[in-house]
Amino acid sequence: MAEGVFVGLSTIDIVYAVDEFPKPNSKVSARCQDVYVGGPATNAAITFAHLGGRSTLVTAVGRHPLADSIAKEIHRRSIKFIDLHPDFAGTPVISSIFVNPLGERNVVSANSIRIHIPPPQVDLAAIQKASVLLVDGHYMQACQAWARASRSQRVPVVLDGGSWKDGAGELLQSIDTAICSEDFMPPGCTGEDDVIAYLQSCGVTNIAITKGAAPIRFHSKAASGSMKVPSVEPVDTMGAGDIFHGAFCYFFSEGKGFVEALGEAAQVAAESCRHQGTREWMKYFNTQSASTP
Repeated sequence: MAEGVFVGLSTIDIVYAVDEFPKPNSKVSARCQDVYVGGPATNAAITFAHLGGRSTLVTAVGRHPLADSIAKEIHRRSIKFIDLHPDFAGTPVISSIFVNPLGERNVVSANSIRIHIPPPQVDLAAIQKASVLLVDGHYMQACQAWARASRSQRVPVVLDGGSWKDGAGELLQSIDTAICSEDFMPPGCTGEDDVIAYLQSCGVTNIAITKGAAPIRFHSKAASGSMKVPSVEPVDTMGAGDIFHGAFCYFFSEGKGFVEALGEAAQVAAESCRHQGTREWMKYFNTQSASTP
């Protein structure tokens, strides 16, 4: 069984379905609301486990009463959980997300900036069992420590590069595969060619840049080019990138090549966009349907 370790953010996501996004000094009535456990590393870990892998999630949750919902969701998904700050008594990270009828979303979140974790301890036994490790750049000290340890154990390290964060330059020294959004822009870079060159200069072997419904640009030692993503009528794009990263890690762990794993992951992410929220797609999609356009 593929084993993945996922280091980064967990959140409580409060999601509102709205006809239009709020304007300044206005009130908007939501058509419905839902609450999910989310965050890049968390959604990726849950996706990895759903597709058939065994996930370990390394994140900060703490002991606030609201944090219990995060812990329960993680355990319900049979995911091993390592808390970076078990004594944290403040409120966990809460995101407010607005989704319009086109499936587009606006997000307000404090991310990890409020929670200062103690010096991270790496569970070497978890790394030695892993076939892949993903870091999302949140709780940067922990991402750096776990990535360094994984590199030393020859475990492939994948970066979910949603945006450039302080400390990312050092983190990249331990990254094998970087899957970045078009918003990921290192210092001095102004476009995709600059980003690819920068990542290569840091020693990153496999590089992909995702752009929503637009083709994925990829570059590796074996091949480079662009890949179309499946065309769907989106209901909700929330978490699609996180789901893409979790699916990539699963298929890559199962022995798929870099480009093939990207293609399989795109199928999973596209399916997720056809459903509300970040879990509904799981009722309709499994590893057997991954190869079906």
